[in-house]
Amino acid sequence: MNSPEILDAIRLNFSPEDLLALNLALALIMYGVALDLRFEDFKYLIKNPKPFFLGVLSQFLLLPFLTWALILAIQPPPSVALGMFLVAACPGGNVSNFLSSLAKGNTALSVSLTGFSTLASILITPLNFSLWAGFYDPTSTLLKAISLDVTDVFITISLILGLPLMLGILTRSYFPEFARKAEKILKPLSIVIFGAFIVLAFAGNFEIFLQYISIIFLWVFTHNLLALTTGFLTAKLGKLPLPDVKTLTIETGIQNSGLGLVLIFTYFEGLGGMAIITALWGIWHLISGMLVASLWKSRK
Repeated sequence: MNSPEILDAIRLNFSPEDLLALNLALALIMYGVALDLRFEDFKYLIKNPKPFFLGVLSQFLLLPFLTWALILAIQPPPSVALGMFLVAACPGGNVSNFLSSLAKGNTALSVSLTGFSTLASILITPLNFSLWAGFYDPTSTLLKAISLDVTDVFITISLILGLPLMLGILTRSYFPEFARKAEKILKPLSIVIFGAFIVLAFAGNFEIFLQYISIIFLWVFTHNLLALTTGFLTAKLGKLPLPDVKTLTIETGIQNSGLGLVLIFTYFEGLGGMAIITALWGIWHLISGMLVASLWKSRK
């Protein structure tokens, strides 16, 4: 087997038509998530500032910082490190609300944090990604070679996350009956669509994926465990009640890797290490999230 450094030179094939389908699918997923949101949900965060503050601290500050520390420790190839920085900078994943509910966590907090983190990601995701990737010399050099325009990333995230989010909230507010019916279809469909993301991303590159999956899985496992632990310890040290501890753990450990894939194929030409680690994270965080939620659902 070749050295994992070869991942820096690999580009996964993704046609403009595939990329358009990926963008539209992610926008549809975000619209479906937003059908569960109301403007009143954001008031919940104002009325409950402590878990909200700790949730933002865990997801947007501690996770990127600890990802940087992990990368310094394990020294992965630059493209893999760049993928880890991107995953850590993404907002919460679309299944976090379902998993929080399954775990008997604070679903209202989960829904509110998902809505806030998605809106905030329009600004915070590109800034966090550029900041922390810039603190690690190999990824800083790679970013300079790619010449990433942060403004373009703002626009992309606004269109595929921000706009569908607002449309979903407006639909829930003004057409609640339609929203309830559509939500029942779109929630399970979103998991199927995400699975299609992965298949689409690797349809023409399956041999590459199989060759390097064993090398990268340990990094993904460690990074995801770090994310879950960050949420758990932040909530515990903040002395939050158990339902809030469950929610912060899941919200920090479930990242929107679908957004990561869109950004990778839009701005990084399917850079091998980035794409593989992000896609594998997307598969693994569903498994780890289900395991955590299943273990916790009997604890109140």
